[in-house]
Amino acid sequence: MAVLSGINPVLESLKAGRPLDRILVAKGAASVRLQEIIDLARRASVSVRFEERAGLDRMAGTPAHQGVVAVGAPQKYAQLEDVAPAAQLLVVLDGLEDPHNLGAITRTAHAAGAGGIVIPERRAVGLTDVVAKAAAGALEYMPIVRATNINRTLEELKRLGYWIYGLDQSGEEAYHAIEYHSPTVLVFGGEGKGLHEQVRKHCDVLVRIPMEGHIPSLNVSVAAGIVLFECKRRRSPNS
Repeated sequence: MAVLSGINPVLESLKAGRPLDRILVAKGAASVRLQEIIDLARRASVSVRFEERAGLDRMAGTPAHQGVVAVGAPQKYAQLEDVAPAAQLLVVLDGLEDPHNLGAITRTAHAAGAGGIVIPERRAVGLTDVVAKAAAGALEYMPIVRATNINRTLEELKRLGYWIYGLDQSGEEAYHAIEYHSPTVLVFGGEGKGLHEQVRKHCDVLVRIPMEGHIPSLNVSVAAGIVLFECKRRRSPNS
């Protein structure tokens, strides 16, 4: 069973119909959104129990659970063949290790209209409670594909007609000065490492974010947000 904590992740899991076994609410905790969780849980016949906050701390592994913890089935990974045919924008993450970054990128990708995220099966972060909390509910709506080999996945996406754009500070093109062909794949590297050499070779275009000041790079979730919303602006210039 998986543990999910925090108001947004639990609330969105209920709205999305994710199977939950039970929800624990801290005694004395009260807010409009907590009451919405309780009401939705009861309508879905999900058990709601009120327990001391210390018990929720132990269950969540942190006191930062906002007074609510849910227990349910683990988040399922999607299959590429189910996601790629209908998507116009996919995100591929090459070796991301920080769960906060994966959660933040998931939230941003959902807001920018991406149809799915691809992550490696090995040497990278997977779906955890920390990811779910950082995603603030977006995991319930964003398919996450776990690929055994990112390079082969990029080859398959090319066969399906996708154009592959990799973000790399050595890229010759500025991210805002190129045309993004559709369907689009945006590839972002891991923290501190960037894109692996073989992944870089599979990209049709390498783009960079022009920088000023003395810091040579941005946090990957910030960089992803910049490029994702540039793609969104290109697709919907009046929105």
